[in-house]
Amino acid sequence: MASLLCLSLLAAAAAATSPGRLVPFDLLYADGVRAYLARDWARAAELLQRALHSYAGLRAARRACRAACARQEPFPGGPGRWEAALLGPVLQRAGCLQRCLGRRLRPAPSAHRASRAVRRDFERREPYNYLQVAFFQLKKLDQAVSAAHTFFVANPQHLQMREDIEKYRRMSGVKSDSFQDLEATPHWEAYETGVQHYDADEYLQAVVRLEESLSEALSALEECRALCEGPWEDEDEEEEMQPGLYEAIAAHYIQVLKCRQQCVLEIATKPGRISATEDFIPSHLDLLQFAYSQVGNQTLAAECAASYLLFYPMDEPVLEKMKEYRTELGEDAAVTARQSIQHYVQRSLMEKKLIYYAVEHLGETFNDPDLWTPDELIPENLKQKHREHQEKQKRETPDVEEREKRAGPLPFEGIVVTMDSQQMNGTQRVVFDRVLTESECKDLLRLTKAAGEAGDGYRARRSPHTPHERFEGLTVLKAMQLAQNGDVEWRDAKLLLQASEKSRKIIESYFTPGKKLHFSFTHLVCRRAVDGEQEGRMDLSHPVHADNCLLDPEGQECWKEPPAYVYRDYSGILYLNDDFQGGGLFFTEMDTVTVTAEVHPKCGRLVAFSSGKENPHGVWAVSRGRRCAIALWYTHSQEHAEQDRVKAEELMEQRAVEQDQPDGDKHQGTDRRSRSSSAPRAPSRASKPADERQKPGLDRKQHPKVLRARDEF
Repeated sequence: MASLLCLSLLAAAAAATSPGRLVPFDLLYADGVRAYLARDWARAAELLQRALHSYAGLRAARRACRAACARQEPFPGGPGRWEAALLGPVLQRAGCLQRCLGRRLRPAPSAHRASRAVRRDFERREPYNYLQVAFFQLKKLDQAVSAAHTFFVANPQHLQMREDIEKYRRMSGVKSDSFQDLEATPHWEAYETGVQHYDADEYLQAVVRLEESLSEALSALEECRALCEGPWEDEDEEEEMQPGLYEAIAAHYIQVLKCRQQCVLEIATKPGRISATEDFIPSHLDLLQFAYSQVGNQTLAAECAASYLLFYPMDEPVLEKMKEYRTELGEDAAVTARQSIQHYVQRSLMEKKLIYYAVEHLGETFNDPDLWTPDELIPENLKQKHREHQEKQKRETPDVEEREKRAGPLPFEGIVVTMDSQQMNGTQRVVFDRVLTESECKDLLRLTKAAGEAGDGYRARRSPHTPHERFEGLTVLKAMQLAQNGDVEWRDAKLLLQASEKSRKIIESYFTPGKKLHFSFTHLVCRRAVDGEQEGRMDLSHPVHADNCLLDPEGQECWKEPPAYVYRDYSGILYLNDDFQGGGLFFTEMDTVTVTAEVHPKCGRLVAFSSGKENPHGVWAVSRGRRCAIALWYTHSQEHAEQDRVKAEELMEQRAVEQDQPDGDKHQGTDRRSRSSSAPRAPSRASKPADERQKPGLDRKQHPKVLRARDEF
């Protein structure tokens, strides 16, 4: 059924480009939403599908007409006055477009100029959100699932749709092949499959899919560029002074050029993501040249290498490979870059040159989407600004090796470093022991009982990660409020503040000496295995993730964008007990499958690590008992500091004043006197030798795969 819906969308899009009346998609969309709100599901489904058909037809008509008019009314390159040579053909091209669009978009093309808000809804696939509910009410489950999945692919942060998808998966009448993306872009599926074959050393299959991806990506690029020649988008709608003829032509032309340049980001951005894959087109060529060399086709390997060098002419590894290819093929062999890539690079450089002229002389702005843009093309004043920005970033964010070397002394006596980054097969990871005493762990465990009775769970849900466990949580502010109401002991609530602050000082002194770490969030959490729900269990207590970016195992990327907490810099877990089964922390490679290190909980053990893509981690299932710990997240950004903690400390100070006694000498393990004590230094950690460059795309150590974690959302 879902495939029929997909075919009907394609057929309608094709029909919409043929002569005949095409109702504007924004009018259909508005009527569809009104029908939806009136709970007229059949009418809503019909109108929303017609809106999608009309939207596809409009885009197809514009693409077809611009391509047809480029052939019918080409710009002449001969001599003559520029008005006649340029503006005459421009007027003829404009007339051609009006006639073509008039035939394809009846009534007048101007009727199809929807508002920016409506266009944004279609770009975000909002109609599918309405469609899935309408189809569900009409008992058309397969179509509802396809619509829901299509929306969710582009909006993975949408919590309600995530829950709907999980409900659909549990429904007995739903087929697995109904979960398909009706708006899927062919090059992404081919690219990810090709990279998977490449990583598995299956080079014959890799070259087939990567060639398909490159071809589809270049086609998608042309379609995107064609749509850039649309109406003028006035970014400053309050501007009253209208530009003159030449300024208007220049401004609109530069807008079109910048739109065309941004098309590479559009095709390099996976649906549902904000950040694009860097060097998307060059990376195809780099992967292909290596894959072709592995299957013995040196001619095509050399062609791909020559094409790659158009982007990065000084890339030493590829230059060395080119020498090898020339030697193997013979010096007389003609090795040239692909014609399509030559055209792509030459055209892009021409556009960049014009844009940078406008930046320098007309006050335009431009965010160059490419890393390969030659230095000589960029105006000197922009290069200086760029260098200053890079130097500032370098000062503020030293690289991983530099941060490893900066590890400072620990601010408390008795604490030991049990495992460092080298022993944990990674970077920016460490395990400390003896952070808390046994009696302090017992006091905090007593406090966790309040979490079970009056705690806040996680985002107001008791089983946020798995139905097989019950999640109990308590924030520092909630703990203080409970103490104020007499529901828990003040000393236990105060110990939560002190233990978390002690952990912050340890992590700050070890990872970022001299640079302040602020609390981002503090959570006393327990995970309890649900009796009778453990047999045959295959999921995790917490799926593999990174703490400040969205992990994308297939693309081997971690996207630092919302809804991830992008401002978090370091994470910590302070364990309180070990009388349970499972519940250990583990780190993986970016694939979320290859386990690199494990940490077993016990009282007073603190594991700390940087929050980025270098440290994907998860929690094994808690199969028996109750696992309790203090989860800690830190940030260098003061504006993202934990406000609840400030309020909790104010309540604590207010209590101290009322009791007329000094704040903080009841728990020896977190005594303020320990601040001045000498501290043992972390054991020396030799940096890991960098792996030699085996093949493009691989810069991580290989480990045996011991886990295939199922992400249950």
